[in-house]
Amino acid sequence: MNFNDHDIRDEVVVSREENAIALEFVIPASSDFYDGHFPQYKLLPAVAQFEVITRFSRKYFGTQRYVPNIKRIKFSAPIKPGTKIHLDLTYKKEKSTVTFNMADANVEGKVYSSGSFAVLVEE
Repeated sequence: MNFNDHDIRDEVVVSREENAIALEFVIPASSDFYDGHFPQYKLLPAVAQFEVITRFSRKYFGTQRYVPNIKRIKFSAPIKPGTKIHLDLTYKKEKSTVTFNMADANVEGKVYSSGSFAVLVEE
């Protein structure tokens, strides 16, 4: 039986407001997000980063995983297994968008990805 181990460890809510949240977590080397993506030098694929972002948007803001439109997205640096990640999400309900900034929790100013995407609210 195949099992997807999109494991995220040590998810901690750093701060939370009505429409904004800051999280810190680790995606361990054992996560299948890393399978087959540069086997000699494992990196978290961009699509996996976006999967994590939409997962947390759904969990904390009740948005659908379906994203009708990516307004802007930038991948700035590779993420290695075991990196402690700091993720800021802001839900702009009136515009039906979520903005995000995924950075290194231990290295100030090191941004991995950032952007904004349209969302639909789960019914």
